[in-house]
Amino acid sequence: MTVTTTRPAPQKVRAPHPLRAEAVRGFAPLAGLAVLLTAGGMMIATSATWQGGWAETASRLHESLLITLPMAAAAGCWQGGRERRRRTEELWGTVVRPPLTRLLAAAVPSAVWVVLGYLLAVAAVSLATWPYSMGDRPHLVSVPGDATALVAAVLAGHVVGRVVPTVLAAPLTGMVGYVVLGVLGSNGTAKSLSPAAYIWPTHEPVWWQPLAMGGWTLGPAAALTLAYAARRRVTALLPLTAAAACGALLLHTGSGLWQPDPYAGRQACDTSVTPAVCVNARYARLLPQVSDALSGVTGKLRGVRNLPVRWEDHEGEPPADETQLPMITPFGWSVVRGRLTEPKRYAWEAVALMQGRGDCARLPERVSLADDAVSAYLAPSPEQDSFDKRDAQGDAADRAALRARLAARAKLAGMDEDRRRAWLSAYFASRNDCAMKGVPSL
Repeated sequence: MTVTTTRPAPQKVRAPHPLRAEAVRGFAPLAGLAVLLTAGGMMIATSATWQGGWAETASRLHESLLITLPMAAAAGCWQGGRERRRRTEELWGTVVRPPLTRLLAAAVPSAVWVVLGYLLAVAAVSLATWPYSMGDRPHLVSVPGDATALVAAVLAGHVVGRVVPTVLAAPLTGMVGYVVLGVLGSNGTAKSLSPAAYIWPTHEPVWWQPLAMGGWTLGPAAALTLAYAARRRVTALLPLTAAAACGALLLHTGSGLWQPDPYAGRQACDTSVTPAVCVNARYARLLPQVSDALSGVTGKLRGVRNLPVRWEDHEGEPPADETQLPMITPFGWSVVRGRLTEPKRYAWEAVALMQGRGDCARLPERVSLADDAVSAYLAPSPEQDSFDKRDAQGDAADRAALRARLAARAKLAGMDEDRRRAWLSAYFASRNDCAMKGVPSL
């Protein structure tokens, strides 16, 4: 009796794709983690200056490219020199894959991880801003250009790492990249060519600027890669030509690359009081806090004539019938994470701006006494008591000046309402007048 056995057909083992092996192991994930931690650390260290404002958040994130771009170039350079450090260059030269494929198989995972790290930082920072946002909307128009610049930095650095035979190539590449970005950013003419140029929070790039910046940064990196590894090196002229065209467009447009934020020209106003209280539309949700901080002032001014029409929050000198609101920006001083830090000081500064004596060279004593009395009545300085105590302990002239100020304050506060309203109406009629002939005495 014959027993026959059948062997199972051998199963074909599928080798993992080289890109997958490069992406999940080795240096590429570490490069992405380094970019994430660097960008995230820079943002955390300055969180009080951007958290709550979408434009400020986008500007600070874009500014972080000054560090993350050289870091991406250094990471690509370190990855490019890997085979030399392992002494496997000759072995790789025997494989059937063309040089360009081998180069991209090693460089693309690093670029992907670096961009992923940056995008995770963008997402985390956006989530951190969202609970404290005061209006406006997320500013993400520069993110595609930033991501493309990071890819270009990794590719260019990778080629440098393959060409330059030293372990110092990576740190030197990062240092050179930082210097180049600094020089471009500080040059008024060439600033538009810098992928890390500072963007004012009151401005945003035109819609095509990220596309042109992407062509300007990625074109030379692609040309360098093709010139090094392509079989037909003449193909490097194509991305180089595209980069030249994008660079010429950026350079020709210059300051026109950034346009005023539409929100920055609008005002959100509380017209239920006089003067009306207006804040920039980018911070519309801050209006209730500002109105509440100024409620004591507007309440005491009810019925007073010759007041400014409104407090406004625009750049530049306000019109004659308006007065400037104390600056909300830069964040980190009067506003932190969507909250007014010192409402009493804010109100005192608002009254000082409404009095309009900032451009006057020297004030007569009667005007100084009137200004001090009005400020003390409407919104006294948080340091008023400490200043008075200091003058009380000073010389005879300081004590005499203090007695005069206290008497003027007491006289204004002791007036009946009708008389005080008439006096304040005459006082504000001379607002912004350095001649000050119409300022009533106390």
